[in-house]
Amino acid sequence: MSTNESPGEGGGAARIDRWLFGVRLFKSRSLAAQAVSGGKVHVNGQRVKPSHELRPGDEVSFVRGAIEFDCSVLGIPARRGPAPEALRHYRESEASEARRAEFAERMRFAAALTPRPEDRPDKHQRRELRRLRGRG
Repeated sequence: MSTNESPGEGGGAARIDRWLFGVRLFKSRSLAAQAVSGGKVHVNGQRVKPSHELRPGDEVSFVRGAIEFDCSVLGIPARRGPAPEALRHYRESEASEARRAEFAERMRFAAALTPRPEDRPDKHQRRELRRLRGRG
């Protein structure tokens, strides 16, 4: 396979950082590579480098935000396409889905308890807030 070709749909292998970016689990390839280099991404239970070849059937786990995300690789996308297409290339584990749902419920509950101001701050109040936060 030449350097201009990309792995075909469903088969072959791809770098872990390219796969994470291609299936839309990270917003950019550099963010995916940083996560892999930082030891946050594991393939089949082992820490890997960004150049690690990922194949269908591998198990990928990483921490995204405050939640651990687990999935199995179903295929290798030819390109970074739309989200419905990207979902066909991995299957999230039931435990991971349950963790995400529970976390989302806790966040909704916490947001409901957070008091909201009745109106927006005016120019002078915004300037004071920026000064207090150390941004100007």
